[in-house]
Amino acid sequence: MDGVTHNKTIGLWMSNKKSQKLNWKEFIKACASHGYNLVRLDLDRSLEDQGPINVFLHKLTDVIAAADQGDPKASITISRVEQYLSNHPNITVIDPLDNVRILLNRYCYYSILQNEPSLHQQGIFTPSFAEFTTTNIEINIEIMRQRGVKFPVICKPTIAHGSKSAHDMIVIFNEKGLYVCKPPCVVQSFVNHNAVLHKVFLIGDRYHICERPSLKNFYASEDLEPIYYSTGEVCKADSQSTLSILDPHDKADITLTLNEDKIKTIIRILRKRIGLLLAGFDVVIDNVTGGHAVIDINVYPSYDNFPNFFEHLLDSIEEAESRNVNKVCNNGDCNGVYEDEYLGHKMNGLINVGMDPIRFGVTGMNIN
Repeated sequence: MDGVTHNKTIGLWMSNKKSQKLNWKEFIKACASHGYNLVRLDLDRSLEDQGPINVFLHKLTDVIAAADQGDPKASITISRVEQYLSNHPNITVIDPLDNVRILLNRYCYYSILQNEPSLHQQGIFTPSFAEFTTTNIEINIEIMRQRGVKFPVICKPTIAHGSKSAHDMIVIFNEKGLYVCKPPCVVQSFVNHNAVLHKVFLIGDRYHICERPSLKNFYASEDLEPIYYSTGEVCKADSQSTLSILDPHDKADITLTLNEDKIKTIIRILRKRIGLLLAGFDVVIDNVTGGHAVIDINVYPSYDNFPNFFEHLLDSIEEAESRNVNKVCNNGDCNGVYEDEYLGHKMNGLINVGMDPIRFGVTGMNIN
C-alpha cells in the first residue's frame, strides 16, 4: 500500500532457529502496508535502547519455561522483559507472559478444560488425566484410579515447552508399563479416533482447521510393551509412520465428522479462560461416542498453511491495539481470565479463513 506512514513499530523476538523459517521479506512488506515498522529485538541488549515500540510480538515459550525451572540466564532475560513491559504499560503484548505460562503446564490447562461445564454439555471433553510426581508405581496406580484414568494411556511431560522432550510421548498399555514414566508427567486416557487428528490454529477471532495423521487405535493389554513416539514425527502432514496405520479389524470404514460448532465453542472457552491471541489446539473424535476430545493446546503454534497468515496477524494486532486489549492471569495460577470489551465484541464473530484466497503468495510462517 503506497503512501502509508510508518508511525508504529512492532518489536519481534523469536529464537534464531524459528526466525530462519520466517519469510522476513513478506512479513516486512505486510507490516509496511499496515503502517508498521518491524524491529527484531535482541534480548541480550537493553530493550530501552531498541525502542520505542508499540507492539511486543514474541515466541518466548521456551525461555519462560526454562526460567520457571530455574535456568539463571533465562530468568535474567524474562525479568528484563517483564520490567520493560511494566515500565511501558501502553505496549500491546502478543501475548502476555502470564497468560502464556498457563499453557506451559499440561496439568494446568487440562484442569481448566475439565472444569468447564459448558464443554461437557456439548459433547466436548478432555480425556481423564492424572499427574505423577513420584516413580512409586503403587502410588501412581492409586492416583490413576482416583482420577478415573484407564489404560491405554499417553504419558506426557507436565512441562509442554522448553525442550525437545516436551513433545516425546509414551503409549502405556498396562500397570507394569508405568515404570517408564519420569515425573513430573501427566498420564491421560487414550481415545481411539481412527488415526485422524484435527489441528485448529487461532489468530484472534480467525481460525483455520487442518487434518493430520495421528496414532492408530490402541487397546489395553497385559502383553504389550510401552511405545515411544514424538508428536512431530507421527502428526506431520506428510508423516508415513506405521503408528498411524489402522489395524485390519478397526473401524476404518467409519467417517468421523468434525462438528465446527463444537470447534467454535472450544475457541470461545479458550479465549475466555486463557486469553491468547495466538494459540492452537488439537482435537480428536471418539470413534465410539463421537465426542470431541481436546488433547493438546499450544502457544503460538506452527502457522504453515494458514491462509494469508501475515495479513490476519496484523489485522488482529491492529484490533488489539485499538481496544487496548488487557489480558491477565490471576497470580499466575490456573484461573487465567480474559477481561475486556474485546471478548464480548468478538465472540460471535469467529471467522474460518480456510477458503481465503492467497493474497501475499505465502500461507504463513512455520515456527513450530
